[in-house]
Amino acid sequence: MNSHTDPLTVSLLLAALSLLPLILITTTSFLKTVIVLLITRNAIGVQQVPPSMAIYAIALMLTAYVMAPTLQAMTGPVAEMLDGKNNASWTEAAGRTVEPLRLFMVKRTKEDDRIAFLEKARKLWPPEQASKATKDDFFIVVPAFMISEIQAGFEMGFLVYIPFLVLDLIVSNLLLALGMQMMSPVTVSLPLKLFLFVAVEGWGKLLHAILDTYL
Repeated sequence: MNSHTDPLTVSLLLAALSLLPLILITTTSFLKTVIVLLITRNAIGVQQVPPSMAIYAIALMLTAYVMAPTLQAMTGPVAEMLDGKNNASWTEAAGRTVEPLRLFMVKRTKEDDRIAFLEKARKLWPPEQASKATKDDFFIVVPAFMISEIQAGFEMGFLVYIPFLVLDLIVSNLLLALGMQMMSPVTVSLPLKLFLFVAVEGWGKLLHAILDTYL
């Protein structure tokens, strides 16, 4: 590390690292990805396969894949400050660092959501701060982005859930028509759902579909 590095800068970087899990969930593709994967697992009906740890690991790796260009753009200002190539203040450096992340979120949020949070900010924030706020400010974009990602995640999860629900209903009605009320529909439908999902390469198609939403 360069001997001229500002100690305050190093302290702020360490503080930012402690907030990394929160930043990962709220400002990246992780939230939507993990929602879709968990809903899919529940739709199939196997509560512990894949295990939750594997689901989170898949979501994390997919997030790293999606966010790689943004993360690379964010590391530039940090590296310059640590090497002593940039004499800007820490506030300017922080602004340059989060700018690629802000642009990533703005691109994937609805303008109506950002405007709605801006109006709420003008009522909740101090007047001086609220008067300077815009719909594209970082702290306006973050909650709008979270809402967009949760909404998109549940929409995709719903579309995935419907075929499995239809299959459950078909199996249940067939068993009822055959007079086999004592047999649990899950006993028959679960192997069928697993077979169909594997036959159509469901996991691969699902992950590609999630990636397509970030093109």
